[in-house]
Amino acid sequence: MLEVQDINLFYGAAQALRGVSLKAEPGKVTCVLGRNGVGKTSLMRAIVGQAPVAKGSIRFNGEDITALAPSERARRGIAFVPQGREIFPLLTVAENLETGFAPLKRAERFIPDDVFSLFPVLDSMMRRRGGDLSGGQQQQLAIGRALTMRPKVLVLDEPTEGIQPSIIKDIGNAIRYLRSKGDMAIVLVEQYFDFAKELADHFIVMERGAVVMSGDGAALEDPDVRNRIAV
Repeated sequence: MLEVQDINLFYGAAQALRGVSLKAEPGKVTCVLGRNGVGKTSLMRAIVGQAPVAKGSIRFNGEDITALAPSERARRGIAFVPQGREIFPLLTVAENLETGFAPLKRAERFIPDDVFSLFPVLDSMMRRRGGDLSGGQQQQLAIGRALTMRPKVLVLDEPTEGIQPSIIKDIGNAIRYLRSKGDMAIVLVEQYFDFAKELADHFIVMERGAVVMSGDGAALEDPDVRNRIAV
């Protein structure tokens, strides 16, 4: 469904990605692992169109989307939950969720039941401002906003960062449920190794902007993987 092939990405003269490739398939979780500063977020920004690539290609359902704007990728079904959540603090929970309507046809502009079944706390806080929520609740809101878009690819950049254990468990359960539906590809950036190990169907490990290891989920048992991502 999503294929990143041999991409390079630069910020000015600094090269952030070096020949990176990745595939994400429906009903599977592809984990992107690595220490801080190795290019994981740059890869996510390239996938969703927030950072232009200098070389290589990004294909979605067979279409080359390398040059498409972020809004066009969103219309095709690519949703992004960025690191740091980036919800709108002065908008209510309901209004934050409704920003996910932007790429949808008018008839589809309603919040799916899955959002509230996965994150019931949001249903009880619809009139509360996003900035008044806890960090964990804001993360659930950010994921809910992405799910409102009815994505075919869900890109999650470190969704467990700074989150309390109970909500980490809820997020893990949500990812398992979404995978089980079989119609969504999930790309997950994660530093919390045990969380990634429980969820990954496939993985890549990055160092200095390049992929240095890859494999299926079972290969995460290799001690070398943990050593490469240990801080």
